[in-house]
Amino acid sequence: MAKDMIEVMYHALSTFLLVILLLFLCIAMLLFIIDIVQTKHAIRRNYPLIGRFRAAFEHLGVFFRQYFFAMDREEMPFNRALREWVYRASKNEENTIPFGSTRDLNAVGSISFVNCPYPMLGMDAAPTQSMVIGQACAKPFVAKSLFNVSGMSYGALSKVAVQALSRGAFQAGCWLNTGEGGMSSYHLEGGCDLVIQVGTAKYGVRDENGLLSDDRLRELAAIPQVKMFEIKLSQGAKPGKGGILPANKVTAEISKIRGIPQGEDSISPNRHIDINNPSELLDMIHHIREVTGKPVGFKLVIGGCNVLDHLFDEIKRRGEQSAPDFITLDSSDGGTGAAPQPLMDFMGLPLKESLPMLIDHLVAYGLRERVRVICSGKLITPSGVAWALCMGADFIVSARGFMFAMGCIQAMQCHKNTCPTGITTHNPRLQRGLVPEEKAKRVQYYVDHMLHDVGIIAHACGVANPRGLKRKHARVVGADGSSLGLHMRYPEAAVGDPHHQKRST
Repeated sequence: MAKDMIEVMYHALSTFLLVILLLFLCIAMLLFIIDIVQTKHAIRRNYPLIGRFRAAFEHLGVFFRQYFFAMDREEMPFNRALREWVYRASKNEENTIPFGSTRDLNAVGSISFVNCPYPMLGMDAAPTQSMVIGQACAKPFVAKSLFNVSGMSYGALSKVAVQALSRGAFQAGCWLNTGEGGMSSYHLEGGCDLVIQVGTAKYGVRDENGLLSDDRLRELAAIPQVKMFEIKLSQGAKPGKGGILPANKVTAEISKIRGIPQGEDSISPNRHIDINNPSELLDMIHHIREVTGKPVGFKLVIGGCNVLDHLFDEIKRRGEQSAPDFITLDSSDGGTGAAPQPLMDFMGLPLKESLPMLIDHLVAYGLRERVRVICSGKLITPSGVAWALCMGADFIVSARGFMFAMGCIQAMQCHKNTCPTGITTHNPRLQRGLVPEEKAKRVQYYVDHMLHDVGIIAHACGVANPRGLKRKHARVVGADGSSLGLHMRYPEAAVGDPHHQKRST
């Protein structure tokens, strides 16, 4: 009886496998015929069926390189060593390493910090003080943290990612920029300080005609959590191009928040239709500041120093009170969820060039104390943040650093609604993997470790807190292999010398 049962099962299994094999052969034959007949793909036409493996291997190569073949310092835009620091920091894990640095210390552009022979003792270290933004405003913002969350829109990010950032930012005591997609309830629920970004399409602050709405500005300004307004002129990775949110990410909720049709590409204009010169920019800054009573600044990527000369000349003509309360400097180092490759690869100046340019112009025009400088662009580790402080930045903001803190694996699928970690997708199944309560802790730990480790660098340089870092505290490797102090590579401008930067470049 048992023997008969085994034979029956054997024949059934054999028949099943035979059916599967025949089905596989039929599919293979069908694909063979399709490939040899089609005219679009030369490889598949010349090598039917086999040619299909090329695309598959090309796709899988991205992941094989990341996990098996690329060295710790090789990957772009962020290598494994950088990501691992963020991962360990956000998990509140030990962040010390053994044996020696794997970084190429002699590469052109490499930064090193100038250690003091008599470093700051722990007992002498001072806490980093809060800094006021918009001293002349009716409601200035006392910013506690020098490291904050850069603009990422709800839409580009998932609901659960925004919830995690909002809660984590509150726990860490830093601010969260809403991005150009407008403010949602998820930004508010964590209780953190918020910066409202006014993009070129004016999502979240527009009327039924798509124009800036004073009523909407007043509504937002009445919310205690809303601390500042940022006019976005341009952003890293796509200067000269408006925001892009693919149709498959424009859900009903996002459609309502932005005031746009559901299921259609959300493409912002290349610029504000009502800002076409420095005078109009200052007009809008003044208008929003008058309506809201809160600090107003703008965000841009610099392509050359003339834009600063024209702006600051107009400010000097009008008077210092017309100046923005802050400037957020993005750069070609920056990232985005979706951008044309020509812009991402070739447009705009990197931060190492544009940040000293901005600082020196502010000093030369006598505006350095009036205008706070916020910078972003690939500053996700303590060395990058410390360098920016040396160059003169007041605050640093990061987007991708916080994405790594929430678990981003650099899968490069931000624009496809298929993010495997749930950060940039609206697929409920994929969002399930991101638990806001848990990721909020990682956001907090990331900020805490960042500030702690930047403090370690500052103390080793002999200053009491990170805001004491100056250009003399860092060096950069030149083309001849020797290093030069940043204060010599970028000589500081003198007040009243607006042509300083032109001579130095």
